[in-house]
Amino acid sequence: MRGVVFNGDRNLEIAEFADPTPGPDDAVVQMKASGMCGSDLRFYRAPAGQALAAFGLSGDDGGIIGGHEPCGVVVALGVNVDPRTVRLGDRVMIHHYDGCGACDNCRSGWTQMCRRGAVIFGATAHGGHADFLRVPVRTLVPLPDELSFIAGAAISCGTGTAFGALRRLRVDACDTLAVFGLGPVGLSAVQLGAAMGARVIAVDVQADRVARAREFGAAHAIDSSADDPVAVIRELTAGLGVSAALDCSGAAVARAAAARAAGQWGRVAFVGEGGEVTVEVSPDIIRKQLTVLGSYTFSLTGQADCARFVADHGIDLDRLFTDRWTLGDAVRAYADFDQQAAGKAVIEF
Repeated sequence: MRGVVFNGDRNLEIAEFADPTPGPDDAVVQMKASGMCGSDLRFYRAPAGQALAAFGLSGDDGGIIGGHEPCGVVVALGVNVDPRTVRLGDRVMIHHYDGCGACDNCRSGWTQMCRRGAVIFGATAHGGHADFLRVPVRTLVPLPDELSFIAGAAISCGTGTAFGALRRLRVDACDTLAVFGLGPVGLSAVQLGAAMGARVIAVDVQADRVARAREFGAAHAIDSSADDPVAVIRELTAGLGVSAALDCSGAAVARAAAARAAGQWGRVAFVGEGGEVTVEVSPDIIRKQLTVLGSYTFSLTGQADCARFVADHGIDLDRLFTDRWTLGDAVRAYADFDQQAAGKAVIEF
């Protein structure tokens, strides 16, 4: 089979690998869609041999197939797999982490927080940018029939991350929600927040993303390159600020603005990785009784809940994707993706 390997220094290759066969407790999934995530660019851009370090991980990623948003069809199963769990032909997403399976975090579905160390498909183990992927059966998540494979790929990372954060923020129809950063995660948050009944205010520095947010359900959209988003939000909320804010950008200025835009008793979540933030603790947090939390992707059950929510509310995640590629186009696809000038991209099979 073919698989995409990131060699660093903006170089990748489409290498040949032996077709995988399942171990006793494994499944082999034929890929139908494998999303391209902004975090892939750390592996793509990093100097050779330093990709994992660039992502805050340790180990050797040499020869690892990339892609951590896999979605496809089960084509082989190990001898120990209970048919009540999964069958040949099932449409599945893959929770792109695995752990020891025994610690409290693994047993609750938070395998990325495994106390003995997590495996990350597409980073420390082979991922979905390949014709086939072998994974433990416990990592499989059913894909509802109502959803496309590319929607499943979105849920397998960015959309699932947005959903997990909104649930931790307890967003509902009583909320005004500000979303900072309108890449694929932020636009997913706009769609999901609107479906949860919240009044959504979307913020970004790029005018085209601001325009898309309106199309995706934002009640208001702010171009923060032209206007002070905190001042505009205060005006839109009669001076009160929002009840919930979510930063998807990882930018220091957006994180600080999220805290400042939140009103008394507000809740703020950060999902954008990396970087720093500086806030004035007394006025921005303490005296507003603000709750600030970090939200790290989603649990295995949370991924399933997100898929069901998307299907039940008729959310069109396919609209997130502006670029679709084949596996053979991977070199050109990542050169284009590296420019960060468009929206969500996916490799389809």
